[in-house]
Amino acid sequence: MKFAKEIRVGNIIMVDSKPMIVLRSDVNGSSRTGFTYKWKMKNLLTNSPQENVFRGDDKFDVVVLDKKPVTYSYFADPLFVFMDQEYNQYEIEAENMGDSINYLKDGMECEAVFYDGKAISVELPTTIVRQVIYSEPAVKGNTSGNVLKEAKIENAIEENCHIVQVPLFVSQDDMIEIDTRTNEYKKVVRN
Repeated sequence: MKFAKEIRVGNIIMVDSKPMIVLRSDVNGSSRTGFTYKWKMKNLLTNSPQENVFRGDDKFDVVVLDKKPVTYSYFADPLFVFMDQEYNQYEIEAENMGDSINYLKDGMECEAVFYDGKAISVELPTTIVRQVIYSEPAVKGNTSGNVLKEAKIENAIEENCHIVQVPLFVSQDDMIEIDTRTNEYKKVVRN
């Protein structure tokens, strides 16, 4: 058990017997009146957002989730199917995938996150390399400052084709590195 004042953003806690991840924490009050903690949280099982206010001396169970390396296999609407090294299959609902959906590719290695023996989400590597499948050509004279354009990147499911903002010099068929935490272009990868 941890006090509310010891909980940090990113911790997974039990609130009303539901696993919640703390997304944001705002502290109000003073040492004389006592501190209150306003948390923006997300239910790990239903993905529903929630905001609550707690006192600094409220206690919570901190949950440590299991993770296992898996490989993306296929999409069986509405489930994404992953397989581990022992050929066990794990199904994860589309609504629990978050931004990971934008970067999935057949045979991609990632980590499945388990709660109570059930796969609830997936974590991608911090950076990935993807091919630009469509990008508008650069417009001559549009070079003042840091000008960006849209580029579609390859993906396992065409309907989820993701768009990334890239510099003007990036063209179709280029391989680019993307930060999956911020959804931002990092650099062009040359062979």
